[in-house]
Amino acid sequence: MNRSVRTAVSALAAAGLAVGLTACSGAAEKAVDQVDKAVSETYEVTYEVTGKAVDSIDYHADGGTAMEPEIETVRKPELPWRKTVTLKGVMPPAVMPVAVDAAGAEVTCSITYKGEVIEESKGEGIATAGGCVAVSPIAR
Repeated sequence: MNRSVRTAVSALAAAGLAVGLTACSGAAEKAVDQVDKAVSETYEVTYEVTGKAVDSIDYHADGGTAMEPEIETVRKPELPWRKTVTLKGVMPPAVMPVAVDAAGAEVTCSITYKGEVIEESKGEGIATAGGCVAVSPIAR
């Protein structure tokens, strides 16, 4: 895909994703779905979760669409936990660990793309959910 087309599609994808996240109307969903179909490029990200008392990790997996991503769950993960997935188009990479511990739970998550951390989050307390959601590198 040439650079000007990629730039136009990326801008449209980012706008569509923003609209889709702020107003879940039928028109917004259709726009994002059309962009998602037009942008067939894939990308690979690595999710990482560390901490203590992490009960579960939900993450966008290899499949689905930007508006309806395939979400997989790992229960009682062994930490540190890492998973590399291949996503498509404007689908945002996302990982959402949940930790609960009366003595104090801790969780850190990150999303890495081509060796660079593109999103990171930390949480602590009795119950915490340290979710990381990034913009698709295709839409940047």
